Amino acid sequence: MVRLDLDKTGSLALFERAKKVLPGGVNSPVRAFEPYPFFAEKAYGSKIYSVDGASYIDYCMAYGPLIFGHSSEEVLDAIQEQLTKGTLYGTPTEKEVEFAELISKLIPSVEMLRLVNSGTEATMHAIRVARGLTRRKKIVKFEGCFHGSHDYVLVKAGSGAITFGVPISLGIPEDTSRNTIVLPYNNLGVLEDIAEHEGSDIAALIVEPVIGNTGLILPEEGYLKKMRKITSDYGILLIFDEIITGFRLALGGAQEYYDIKPDITTLGKILGGGFPMAAFGGRREIMQHVSPLGKVYQAGTFSGNPISVAAGYATLQNLNKNWNKIYPKLEKAGEEVKKALMDSVSDNHIEAQVNSIVSMFQIFFSPHLVTDYTKAKLSDIRMFHSYFQELLRHGIFVPPSQFETCFLSTAHTEEDLEDTIDAFDGALRNISKVG
Repeated sequence: MVRLDLDKTGSLALFERAKKVLPGGVNSPVRAFEPYPFFAEKAYGSKIYSVDGASYIDYCMAYGPLIFGHSSEEVLDAIQEQLTKGTLYGTPTEKEVEFAELISKLIPSVEMLRLVNSGTEATMHAIRVARGLTRRKKIVKFEGCFHGSHDYVLVKAGSGAITFGVPISLGIPEDTSRNTIVLPYNNLGVLEDIAEHEGSDIAALIVEPVIGNTGLILPEEGYLKKMRKITSDYGILLIFDEIITGFRLALGGAQEYYDIKPDITTLGKILGGGFPMAAFGGRREIMQHVSPLGKVYQAGTFSGNPISVAAGYATLQNLNKNWNKIYPKLEKAGEEVKKALMDSVSDNHIEAQVNSIVSMFQIFFSPHLVTDYTKAKLSDIRMFHSYFQELLRHGIFVPPSQFETCFLSTAHTEEDLEDTIDAFDGALRNISKVG
């Protein structure tokens, strides 16, 4: 059993130092949790090890990129080989061409693409392309969908079913996000209404086809296909934000899984094999508007970085070669975990829901089925916090927020799953006694 009261010479000491030089002691707010986060020392396969000497079976997996687990041998070999040749050139390389060709092969809707460094960059430029091509100003996003931290998408919904964007962060002028329309997810009626009344002014609709940033929320049957039809009817470009779902739900991402062809796709996480990497792409006639061919400007010193390209290419090659083994294995493990969680919820008389798809899952401490942002927000956050802390004590690391998603990898063994299922049951039993 892992103790949460970590060695004061380890994580606590580092946290005290970090708070003096990093806001909140972290470089991303999702990494913060009470009383303080453990600091990682190393990670291999399904395990992550802290500076305190503790080990955890990891279901955070760096928030999704590590589909083969930590320290993948194929990725390490690829980057070691590239390191002997250099780290950054400022000129094109053959490998980035091969990488782009492979991406386009695996995701046919992406006929042409541009490599960038983060999901935020990818969605920001995808929206710019849509606006530049259509000459329209407005965009549509959905409550609970996270598309990075740039100004146009860092908005939330206010009261009412249809709300124009209101910034959720200081530093964003209201004028910047006033052209962002925020709609409830899984509500076709509202989408149809906004298309009818605002369609001629809407450049793009951007959506996580499966929401992975409000816990895990799945599209209702037929929802995405109807979304595709509505956007096509009104000349609105459909942007699938597959930063999370790309190469995770299927080799061709959510668009393969649900048989939808978007106009523009953004990719990240798994794409980089554990290194900074993202991309945006789509039909050739759309992407030809990107500089230097067109007048939609985008540039980046580290775009197509050779190390990231080597890691990403090795990852996609492995997936492409072994997809018929990898995805069934991940789906089987996901079903096993979901069933175990649901059985434990029932046995311990806890009001909770479990959403899952292939290798993604999350528990919501709520009596309501979670199908949108509003229902997700009804979840008992305090109970989730207790659950998270209990799992840490049992040697299991999941994302510390109710509104994140757990990820399986091919590195998780049957023994890992058995230990995890026991830990889930123990954690739920303990919190049911308290609450």
